[in-house]
Amino acid sequence: MSTVIIVIVGILLVLVCYVISIYNKLVNARNKVENQFSQVDIQLKRRADLIPNLVETVKGYAKHEEGTFTAVIKARNKAVNAGSVNEKIEANNELTGALNKLFALAEAYPELKANENFLSLQNDLKDTEDKITYARQFYNDSAMNFNNLVQMFPSNIIANMFGFNKFEYFKIDEKEKEVPKVEF
Repeated sequence: MSTVIIVIVGILLVLVCYVISIYNKLVNARNKVENQFSQVDIQLKRRADLIPNLVETVKGYAKHEEGTFTAVIKARNKAVNAGSVNEKIEANNELTGALNKLFALAEAYPELKANENFLSLQNDLKDTEDKITYARQFYNDSAMNFNNLVQMFPSNIIANMFGFNKFEYFKIDEKEKEVPKVEF
């Protein structure tokens, strides 16, 4: 009788250790996703801080293009005030589209393209956009690893028991996938 109890206790101990191990993997993966998203957030904040300076520089050359400036600032404010991951993804996709219009506008003004302040801001923004791209890639990789743990057997059982939910990916807006028209 005592060997049966020892075997049962041993099996229960192994199961408890297994559950603890899977739980810790899930927590570790979730924390990594959250960390990666905060890296994206840092770069998005940097971009949001650069935009007003860029807009003011361009405004001096293209005063009659108020609609473009308004759209950029509106999209920036929406991105800064977005709360959830999905809201941030959507708002920043909108901001990217507005910035593309701003840079297209800048192409129409040769004296603006040669402006040192504009070029510096444009380079800073380009560097930030590159960092955002890499941060999004790392976030999506971390989200995929976490989502795999949440969905794959047997870790999905532990994930469901403790309420671990999938993370959304950063995706490109359908408008961003269209090939831009270049006209001369």
